Amino acid sequence: MIRVVLPHHLRTLARVRGEVELHVEGRATQRSVLDALEAGYPMLRGTIRDHATGQRRAFVRFFACEQDLSHEPPDAPLPDAVASGTEPFLVVGAMAGG
Repeated sequence: MIRVVLPHHLRTLARVRGEVELHVEGRATQRSVLDALEAGYPMLRGTIRDHATGQRRAFVRFFACEQDLSHEPPDAPLPDAVASGTEPFLVVGAMAGG
């Protein structure tokens, strides 16, 4: 079971509280986790990744095990602690401004 922590606005949109638990077939990667997340919560489609390109949205970041995974390839394996459910996969809204 993969644990996913969403930012408040996406939890509100998906109507969930706290962490989301997902079953991912095969290897746990950013792509497989986000595919499972969007399949279980279709209202999130297009909020984390672009519909057409599948690219991560500019102001969305991914973290796990105190590492920024935002620029890792989407099919790179996630850390074992995330795959085993020990640590969560964090989807974070980036801050910007001046």
